[in-house]
Amino acid sequence: MRHAAKLLNLAILVAVVGGVVYWLRFKPVPVIEHQVQIGTVFDEVMGTGTLEARVSATISPKISGRIEALFADQGDTVSAGDQLVRLDSSELEQQVAIAAANVETANAAIVRLKADKDRANVVLTQAEKNYNRVEQLAKRDATSQGDIDQAAEALGIAVADVSRAEAGINEGQKGLLSAEKNLQYQQARLSDTVIVAPFDGMLVKRRREPGDVVVPGSAILTLISTDELWISAWVDETEMSKLDTGQQARVVFRSEPNRSFPAQVVRLGREADRETREFVVDVRVIELPKNWAVGQRAEAFVRVADPQDVPLVPKPFLVRRDGQDGVFVNDGGAAIWQPLTLGTEHADSIGIPTGLAAGTVIVKPVSDGGSLESGRRVVVP
Repeated sequence: MRHAAKLLNLAILVAVVGGVVYWLRFKPVPVIEHQVQIGTVFDEVMGTGTLEARVSATISPKISGRIEALFADQGDTVSAGDQLVRLDSSELEQQVAIAAANVETANAAIVRLKADKDRANVVLTQAEKNYNRVEQLAKRDATSQGDIDQAAEALGIAVADVSRAEAGINEGQKGLLSAEKNLQYQQARLSDTVIVAPFDGMLVKRRREPGDVVVPGSAILTLISTDELWISAWVDETEMSKLDTGQQARVVFRSEPNRSFPAQVVRLGREADRETREFVVDVRVIELPKNWAVGQRAEAFVRVADPQDVPLVPKPFLVRRDGQDGVFVNDGGAAIWQPLTLGTEHADSIGIPTGLAAGTVIVKPVSDGGSLESGRRVVVP
């Protein structure tokens, strides 16, 4: 009786083990099927880089001063000539007023000197007439030598007074010119208290606040032109012969990995990195995402060959085994491993140049953590 019970238990154990083995080895695995379709792919060269502005400027003052007001902030779009920063101008306004007063004083001095010259000319005319009269009298011996000497002395003094008046006017005009130049200088310094945008663009960084004291060269704002934003992508030097300016490209930002933005190659670097053996390819982004930032990472894909129609395999169906890429093909209800040579990447699929025909049904486990073995039975739930 005890022997029969042992045999029964052994039979139950064998049945359980056999059921488990069947479940693990022979029970069909639920899978998802996909029929391979022909699609258009492009041979592309890929490079990783950052979004950069071709034209940028650091907004800084030409003179020292305290920031009185900021009229624009980070993220604002501005036009050329828009006021961005105003420095405290009270002291410079006084300097301009003083310089303007000096110009008025110099002008008044010239007016006075011209009046003195007019007076000297009148005296000179009278002295010339008196000298001529005395000279005529002397010819007729009708005057004394003393009168002649006195008339000559008066004429000489009148000529000297006219010359001195002219010299004074010249000196006054030089003083006026100096005063005008000083006024222009002070006005220029006053105008430098207002900093304007040098070109149309967007402010991408604000570094200072009202009340800060700045000196020439101090960075207050960073302005970029949004007319041309480039991806400066690093590309392996082995791809250099395939690239040229004007080629179409697409850019994938890491903030939107499922979307491509149109672009175009505008410049090729002429110096490769001696360690990474890569060189820079500048790709102009024709369309930008809603949110972007200078310096953000992106991948640039440059189209270097005509489009081709090839079978496409969705990336989730690809399996890598022993260093070889491939797929499982549904062959009469059994998953058969088929190695593949991958071609060009296309969105969520990979082009297969050879070895896979259109219409072939490929499978993958329903469960993301599931796995298949070649020859395993499969079923579509």
